[in-house]
Amino acid sequence: MSEKIKIYGVVGATASGKTALAIELAKRIDGEIICCDSMQIYKDMDIGTAKPTAEERAAVPHHMTDFLPPEVAYSCADYVKDAEAVVADIVSRGKKPIFCGGTGLYLDRFLRGGNSDEAASDPAYRKELTELSLTEGGIDKLHQMLAELDPESAEAIHKNNVKRVIRALEIIKATGRKKSDVDKDNSEFSDRYESCIIYPFYTNREILYGRIERRVDMMIDMGLVEETRRLYDAGVFKVSATAAQAIGYKELLPYIEGRDTLESCIDKLKTATRKYAKRQNTWFSQKPYCQKILMDDENGMKTFEEIVNISQKYFIN
Repeated sequence: MSEKIKIYGVVGATASGKTALAIELAKRIDGEIICCDSMQIYKDMDIGTAKPTAEERAAVPHHMTDFLPPEVAYSCADYVKDAEAVVADIVSRGKKPIFCGGTGLYLDRFLRGGNSDEAASDPAYRKELTELSLTEGGIDKLHQMLAELDPESAEAIHKNNVKRVIRALEIIKATGRKKSDVDKDNSEFSDRYESCIIYPFYTNREILYGRIERRVDMMIDMGLVEETRRLYDAGVFKVSATAAQAIGYKELLPYIEGRDTLESCIDKLKTATRKYAKRQNTWFSQKPYCQKILMDDENGMKTFEEIVNISQKYFIN
């Protein structure tokens, strides 16, 4: 009999229906949802991060959503530490923990554990790099620095993912080791949990892209431009490189600053979101612990029962 804690998850690309699936699953198996999204953890960034609505959060308990101000740096090590405490609490009450989100690195590090890079910290250097990222051409300079020091990590990390680029450079500075080498060491550790991770995947890419188009349009109708303006006026994008480079906001900043039209910025947001979804699918498709569920219809409703049945039968109590 395994003594490992049993973990559930619904992960995948943006706009793939993860939130609805996770909520439905939580209702069926008496679960509670743990946010696994590097942007939804931040306060005041609601529409642009597609954060679960108040109604959705009221339907089942949600954890680690909307609990940090945007200017606070938050590492994978921080996430693992906090998530471990949440999982322990959920399990102690006889409930089932269900991770939900699209930040694969968070879930991967949580499941695998391994050598934490928490000690690989250089706050002064991180501040220096963050300030560089906010200058003209700074993002490209940071990524070029990483490409020279750790080509493998530079290939894996998109230049606009400033937080991860900076973290990779910080690890090199603090430890003298490449982040790609640290990751390889971590990958040698076995999973710490008994997991059932569901990965909804649209076999027809155009269906997912259509969902993305409609989601962006809905975000605009919900007030994404106004939310971006509020964050801009509050100076959030000046103090937080993470917020400034978050998909959903950075594409609208040229409009807020009067440098581009709203229509052009919305088109760029849709394109950036499609590219992000492609990167997410590449990531999760390569993870052996993810059970890919093929979504072959427009809304995925007929896969609800399949997903719930797999999850309910996966663990024998």
